[in-house]
Amino acid sequence: MADMREMMLQAAIKHALGHIEKHKLNVEVYLNQSVGIGEHSDIMEAIEMELEHIAKYEDQLDVIEKHFKRG
Repeated sequence: MADMREMMLQAAIKHALGHIEKHKLNVEVYLNQSVGIGEHSDIMEAIEMELEHIAKYEDQLDVIEKHFKRG
């Protein structure tokens, strides 16, 4: 059972890290190519939304580390 526990924790961690990378990339696109993004007239609002997504997944990683990781 411990192996399954660790596999599930690792899957949750990888899921969160993947989403963090995706949202970081979106912020980089907004910062570096904002002129070419016609669908977002409010670039700062779009960046703030991406930052909120990053914070959500970082919070998940903190909760996993605090409450579920052994060490």
